[in-house]
Amino acid sequence: MTPVAGLLAVFALGPAVHAAATTRFASSFAGSTSTAVFPPPGVSVTSDASDFPDATHINVFGPTPTGDEAFAIATAPVSPDYTNIFPLVEPATSDKKKFDVIHSWGNLSPFQSTNLGLSKSSAKIPAGCTLQQVHLLHRHGARYPTSGSAPASFAAALHAAAETGNLTASGPLAFLNTWTYKLGAEILTPFGRAQLFELGVGFRVKYGDLLKGFTDLPVWRTTSEERMVDSALHFAAGFFGVQEYQNDYQQLIEIEAQGFNSTLAPYDQCPNANNVIASAATNFTTQWASIYLADAQKRLAPHFKAPGITLNATWLFAMQQTCAYETVALGYSAFCDLFTEEEWKGYEYSVDLSFWYNNGPGNPAVAAQGIGWVQELVSRLTQTRINVTESASSVNASIVGSNVTFPFEQPIYVDATHDTVISAIVVAMNFTSLAKTGPLPGTHIPNNRSYIVNQISPFAFRWILTGVMTCTLRRFN
Repeated sequence: MTPVAGLLAVFALGPAVHAAATTRFASSFAGSTSTAVFPPPGVSVTSDASDFPDATHINVFGPTPTGDEAFAIATAPVSPDYTNIFPLVEPATSDKKKFDVIHSWGNLSPFQSTNLGLSKSSAKIPAGCTLQQVHLLHRHGARYPTSGSAPASFAAALHAAAETGNLTASGPLAFLNTWTYKLGAEILTPFGRAQLFELGVGFRVKYGDLLKGFTDLPVWRTTSEERMVDSALHFAAGFFGVQEYQNDYQQLIEIEAQGFNSTLAPYDQCPNANNVIASAATNFTTQWASIYLADAQKRLAPHFKAPGITLNATWLFAMQQTCAYETVALGYSAFCDLFTEEEWKGYEYSVDLSFWYNNGPGNPAVAAQGIGWVQELVSRLTQTRINVTESASSVNASIVGSNVTFPFEQPIYVDATHDTVISAIVVAMNFTSLAKTGPLPGTHIPNNRSYIVNQISPFAFRWILTGVMTCTLRRFN
């Protein structure tokens, strides 16, 4: 047997060989869109009923007694916080600081419980009071990007460069050499579906006892976009149960399109929804991106070479958005840890800027978009029909004029809508505390700002308004 030392000596005596420096070009498929369809093409979704009978035909359920309704909002000593992001992987930052990246994405952040901002306030029902009615306004769950969004544009530009054979990415960007775009568009992600199911479960646990006050099936509302319908159905499945929900309530679907009034999608009927002020929001966000992403550009641009693409603030912002969308769709994104804590704070503020001037207090047309839902809320609380000839809003006369589609005296009301609509309703209701620190500048992040979008309309946001309580008067000596 040859001693190991001898082998080492042989190699040591050989001539030194230096590997030539090589440049790794990206794969030609980098940036391309990859999709999957299930069930597989050609597979029939129908089958002989005798092979797979449903549970009602088998009819061997075992014991099925129901318990009493939960009413945790009244019986529990505290209201539980909601912080669940499972199964998403918590993103890191490039500087490895302990920072909550996932809740710095503005309207793309998953919902989490936030401080009410009032030191002596509580979500609990006051002693001596009985809750009789509750109103829930919620946003749809996490979705894929809207059509034509920045992540899709970035992927298309990357793929076009890769097809030339001259795209190279190195260092922290090396993953781009084989990265593909796996995001769909518009519809809910699996995580988004889970968010709404869990919201339904949680709402039943908190307010289920109010079901005892119904004399007819509940009528709850959403709009016609697929993610809106799916959000409403997943909420109902969580609230009523998967075998019961289709028979336990009525789902009103308002058409979301030009020519149809809907307080849950009022922008389609507002001529000034995209006014001059709204377009100015782009100027603010563009200016701010060039400031807060300047260091990221210096750090990352040397690692990226592609014909026709300069890794500027526009593309870096798109990469930050891709981080958010990939995380809520795929569970993890390599884009997230490209950016520092300060750069993620900058992204969060960019979303705040956009909403302030597009859909918030900085746009004079926004209150008019939110006022229709406020009129409906007042109508429900006072049990008074809206005079649609005087409402001057997005109220749909066919819906609110009927006790079938717009009933009074429901103990529970549930409406599903969009992030921009929630922000408009906040303005219409004159919640001045959210605007108390004033207009947002496009040059820096103001200290202690009051307007933060991830607290106003994140994915699966829920706004619970206690509608009616009866309270016993106490005599004080």
